[in-house]
Amino acid sequence: MAATLQKTPNSQHPAKETTAPVVVAETRAGITAVDGQFVLEPLKEKEEIRFDARPKYVGIENCKLCHLPHFESWAETKMSKAFELLKPGIRAEAKRKAGLDPQQDFTKDPQCLRCHVTGYGKPGGFVSMEQTPDMANVQCEMCHGPGSIYSEMMLKKQGTYTLEEYRTKGGLTMPSPKNNVCTDQCHNPESPFTGSGYQFDFEDRKAMGTHKHDLNYIYLPFHL
Repeated sequence: MAATLQKTPNSQHPAKETTAPVVVAETRAGITAVDGQFVLEPLKEKEEIRFDARPKYVGIENCKLCHLPHFESWAETKMSKAFELLKPGIRAEAKRKAGLDPQQDFTKDPQCLRCHVTGYGKPGGFVSMEQTPDMANVQCEMCHGPGSIYSEMMLKKQGTYTLEEYRTKGGLTMPSPKNNVCTDQCHNPESPFTGSGYQFDFEDRKAMGTHKHDLNYIYLPFHL
């Protein structure tokens, strides 16, 4: 695709038509990147969001389109490297203390995968490193729920939904001490690393580093 430009004529140099390249790359349904700037395409009637559909996991590459600072801060945490911990020899001493063989390969162990990858055994979630490497590690959707619906709400009609609608219509989960998905899913006695008398402090763990939580950091690089 190219844009046509006209040069101003003068007596010495006749006018001639030149072209300036415009880089256009389709990034996902409803969004086009033009010269490095994301442009939101108009929502077509046939693309209406289906709120009766079952949410699927879509992966962190979709999340970071609207939450780039959150993604960048998450990338510095242990959650972003959770799959690596399942490999032989990694964190050997911690595995010994937990009664595990530190030289064993846990990268295909279902009991381990459900807490070290995203959406294991669920629609759109992790299957294997061969088939779904982009779903490895503890990504956004492990805490906030499968994002196929609420990401479409954000990307196609950003600004027209309330946070409550993202929850009730889109299935967005907002973890809190009263809605502690951390202990419900992973940080509980089923983990060999919790030990006797283990207590998970939600606010303390949140402060230790998961990602930025100030909503002012939400990044929306779109022409609306």
